[in-house]
Amino acid sequence: MEQNGMKFCQSCGMPMGEEALYGTNADGSKNGDYCRYCFEKGAFTFDGGMEEMVEFCVPKMAGANPGMSAEQARQAMREWFPTLKRWKK
Repeated sequence: MEQNGMKFCQSCGMPMGEEALYGTNADGSKNGDYCRYCFEKGAFTFDGGMEEMVEFCVPKMAGANPGMSAEQARQAMREWFPTLKRWKK
């Protein structure tokens, strides 16, 4: 997913501006959909559900956005994550 020219991980929503942040496919090539923290060697590194991913990411998102509370981060991710490739139904 791209927003304003920025690419985001389709699992955790992290901005993936640099190719160094891209995950890897089983053959070692870069994967443009998922970040290196979520996808490595062709497999997801996190096997929990979407709500568990939200809770894992709350402190990271709130910490990266001054003035954002944990609850605001949680709500934003609960709205956005279902639109990401990994979590779409």
